[in-house]
Amino acid sequence: MLFVKIVNNEVTQVWDTQPPAGESGWKSAIEVRPVLTSRQQYTEHSFDITKDPVEIVWGVREISVDERKGQYASRYKAAFQQVVNDEMRKEVDEFPTTQYDAAVVDAARVEFEAKMTALAAITTHEELDAL
Repeated sequence: MLFVKIVNNEVTQVWDTQPPAGESGWKSAIEVRPVLTSRQQYTEHSFDITKDPVEIVWGVREISVDERKGQYASRYKAAFQQVVNDEMRKEVDEFPTTQYDAAVVDAARVEFEAKMTALAAITTHEELDAL
């Protein structure tokens, strides 16, 4: 449950816990979040203090192709980095028989580079959706 404090018809505080007993101006609130597609994200919010409970209404904006490509690129980079980290850990773990395997890292690098090359060629949301 959310609570908002209203002073002079403006929201001055938002709490996710019960406000102190005896303080005036507090009302219950709910969030109104539109359902997003993979091509959208939430933006700023506004308050509709005429409703009871008060509505915290979130805006939505379209994400550009380049922004979405950046999200994919970040995931690809993180996955490759994880493979490298896992292999590096083998060099310092307590098991003398585990060793860094350059072939594992190289295979991950080849896959990473192929994904990044394919991603660079994409120009539309539909192409991204097909990934």
